[in-house]
Amino acid sequence: MIKVKKIRAGKRFVEALWVKLQSKNFILLRGARGYVMCGYLNLKAAEKFKDTAVKITGASTIEEALRTRVASCTSPARRLGIYKGQPIKEVLKIIA
Repeated sequence: MIKVKKIRAGKRFVEALWVKLQSKNFILLRGARGYVMCGYLNLKAAEKFKDTAVKITGASTIEEALRTRVASCTSPARRLGIYKGQPIKEVLKIIA
């Protein structure tokens, strides 16, 4: 099963993708400037590609993802002002 929805982030929107996998769910929140992803995110790869990427943990739905905080992020994300522990709703306004 796959769910796709748009989420308002300030005056803009981000795309939210939820995919039911075998044992866990895959979650991606994608804005024009970067993305937020569940534990499947390989931060080393994202860093290598110079992506503005944020990793979250402990969420199995889009709604839960919106209530989480940054677990870790890449250096391009930090340059935009994103930091560990920051609420994801704030991050979405930055990457939208």
